[in-house]
Amino acid sequence: MNTLLSWWQHLPSQMDPVIFSVGGFAVRWYGTMYIVAFAIVWLLANYRIRTEKLPFTKPFIGDALTWVMVGVILGGRIGYLLFYGMADLIADPLGTLLPWMGTAEGCAFSGISGMSYHGGLIGVTIALFAFTRSQKKGFLETVDLFIPAVPLGYTFGRIGNFINGELYGRVTDAAVGMYFPLAPTYELRHPSQLYEAFFEGIVLFGILWTLRKQAPFSGYLSAVYLFGYGFVRFFIEYFREPDAQLGFVFLDFSMGQLLCISMMLAAVAVYIAASRQAGSGRSA
Repeated sequence: MNTLLSWWQHLPSQMDPVIFSVGGFAVRWYGTMYIVAFAIVWLLANYRIRTEKLPFTKPFIGDALTWVMVGVILGGRIGYLLFYGMADLIADPLGTLLPWMGTAEGCAFSGISGMSYHGGLIGVTIALFAFTRSQKKGFLETVDLFIPAVPLGYTFGRIGNFINGELYGRVTDAAVGMYFPLAPTYELRHPSQLYEAFFEGIVLFGILWTLRKQAPFSGYLSAVYLFGYGFVRFFIEYFREPDAQLGFVFLDFSMGQLLCISMMLAAVAVYIAASRQAGSGRSA
C-alpha cells in the first residue's frame, strides 16, 4: 500500500512531456492531446449526423473544425495574454504571440506557452459564427451539433496539462496529493488537472450526451454546457493554485473564477435568447 501511495504521489516527476524527438523538433503529449481531442469531436459529430439524421454533412463538420482549430489556438493564446499575461504582451507584443524564438543559429520553434480555456472559447465562438454565416447555417444549431462531444475532447487536454506538470493544485495534506516538480515548493498538491478532466470532461460529457436528443430548442445544449462548465470549474478553482503572476484578483476569487462567473451569466443570456427565438418561431 505504501509503495502504491508513493508511486501515485511521485507520478508527476516520472512523466516525460516529450513523446519523441526528431532532430531539434519534439513531439509532445500536450500537442498530441489536442489532436486526440479534435479527432474525438469529429468522430462523435459524424456519429450524430448519421444516427440522429441531423441536417449536416461530413464535409461541413471537417470545415467547421478547421475554423475551430484556428479559433482555439489564436483565442487561447491571445486570451491567456489578456487575462493572465498582460505585462508580457505589452513588453513584447509580437514575441509573445509567435511560437518562435531567436537563437545564435537563427530561429527555433519554441512552441506555444500559455493557453487560456476561456480565451479559446471566445476564439471558437467568433470562428464558428463567421463560418456559419459564410455557409448560411444556423449558429446555435451548429454549436449544439458539436457541444455534447466537446467535454470528452477537453478531458484529454487536461491530461496533457497533467503530463506537463502544469496547472497543479493548492497544497494539501490529503493522500490524493502529488509532488509536482514545477511547483514552487516541494509539498503535496491537489492534482487539479485530473479533477478538471473528470468533472469538466467526463461528467459533463455524460450529462450533455444524455440530453442531446431531448433538447427543446437550438441553443439549449450550448447554454447547459456554458453553465455546467462554469459552475464546476468555479468550485475546482478552490483546489487549483492561482496563477503566480496574478494571485487572487478580487476578494478571494481567482481570475479563473471570475471568468467562470461571466460564463454562467452568458449561459443564462443564451438560454433566454434562444428560448425566446424558438418561441417566436413557433408562434410565427
